[in-house]
Amino acid sequence: MPVVPVNGIKLSYDDHGSGEPVVMVTGTAAPGRIWRTHQVPALKAAGYRVVTVDNRGIPPTDAGPQSYTVDDMAADVAGLIEHLGAGPCRVVGFSLGGIIVAELLLARPELVRQAVLIASCGRADALIAAMAAADLALADSGGALPPAYAAYAQAIQNLSPETLNDEERLRDWLAVFELSGAAPGSVRDQLGLQLIGDRLPAYRRIGVPCHVIGFADDLVARPHLVREVATAIPGAGYTEISGCGHFGCLEKPDAVNEAMTGFFTPS
Repeated sequence: MPVVPVNGIKLSYDDHGSGEPVVMVTGTAAPGRIWRTHQVPALKAAGYRVVTVDNRGIPPTDAGPQSYTVDDMAADVAGLIEHLGAGPCRVVGFSLGGIIVAELLLARPELVRQAVLIASCGRADALIAAMAAADLALADSGGALPPAYAAYAQAIQNLSPETLNDEERLRDWLAVFELSGAAPGSVRDQLGLQLIGDRLPAYRRIGVPCHVIGFADDLVARPHLVREVATAIPGAGYTEISGCGHFGCLEKPDAVNEAMTGFFTPS
């Protein structure tokens, strides 16, 4: 994977295919490779060049010498787009990545042609704040959940009842979760970034065409919070996909990919 100096760090990314570029930004503690199985092939088949990013703090990308903010991460994405000479381009953000992309749209709108925000919120409500505080407390305690328990907790939090009730699929998901835990340092550095204030008034200034995707069974970015984002951004469309939780990009990839490619329009 290429590594480039941007915004004071070395940022890792991967580049797939050819055509007009789509830059994809992941969520908390997630590497860019989560897009490879489903979204990268679909976008390549639709004629796009796909650039996936390892966010600040996700190896091999540096965390930088000090703590960082969502604004820093938005500037990282802007720096990558400029380095690639790709702007204005299409940008996709999932979860924390959606928050990052929204701030990019406010700070550097000239770099973005269209944006898709997936399972992203415009404010941290009481439940999001409680979840983040609990995760931070666990990280700061120095303890670690046994992998099997962490996998079970991940499944309950991020998958839909449809998947949880499918025993064969659930066993596969639990195996993946147990084997793919994120590095503790990267988790600790990013956990608090979702504790944003109410950014919905600022989102009303976004002028880039946007589409927002929510998941009906999402317990992290619950659908009413995602719909708030679509309502706040002028002219934004909204698609809600049933039968999937927070990891809807992986549970119902065909529906997510159809919503993305259906929104994107040729230059």
